[in-house]
Amino acid sequence: MRGEPTDWDLRGDELAAESIERGEPTGWFDRLYAEGVAGEVSMPWDRTEPHVLLRDWAEHTRLDGDGKAGVVVGCGLGADAAYLASLGFTTVGFDVAPTAIEVARARHGAAGVEFRVADLLALPEEWTGAFDLVVEIFTIQALPDPPRTEAARQVSALVAPGGTLLAVAFRHDGSTSPEEGPPFALTQETMDGLAVDGLRVATREELPGPRWRVEYRRDRRP
Repeated sequence: MRGEPTDWDLRGDELAAESIERGEPTGWFDRLYAEGVAGEVSMPWDRTEPHVLLRDWAEHTRLDGDGKAGVVVGCGLGADAAYLASLGFTTVGFDVAPTAIEVARARHGAAGVEFRVADLLALPEEWTGAFDLVVEIFTIQALPDPPRTEAARQVSALVAPGGTLLAVAFRHDGSTSPEEGPPFALTQETMDGLAVDGLRVATREELPGPRWRVEYRRDRRP
């Protein structure tokens, strides 16, 4: 008889350490999701509602996706992508883990989201500068550096002229080493590093948790 599921956080730590040691920093995600589907651990990152820091920001800014393209980086089980679609965005949600995408499609197939398996470190060329809104929540902080810096550059490259990037991350507050993880608590230097190639920090919030919520904007081309 199968016992109670192991806590997914603990199992994730084990798999991440093994994967990073092998030089495959993204190789553990699909295995963890697969164990969640099999009931061997509780389902990882199991949210049916949008992240509260995304929803609060969207409500505060009166976010309207009508006629715009949105993308959720590392969309996991799809709740944030489904939320963007509900606001009118033509939405893509992508994740490196095929199992996560299968679950996202099963849960949110009626939302009109295009769920794709894609590696943040090797994205389709046609996605460069293609999205009016890019949402990145707790994704790059799951990676050591390297390849975190390159992953951050790829996130920034998704933003269209005149577009916005919203990034949410655990904030480094000095209580732990920034190299302790995953997840790796991110410094202000790392968050500011997303502001490249014309992308600039519009608002930077240091929230309880501790968390970052940073909004970036890219100016329209002349």
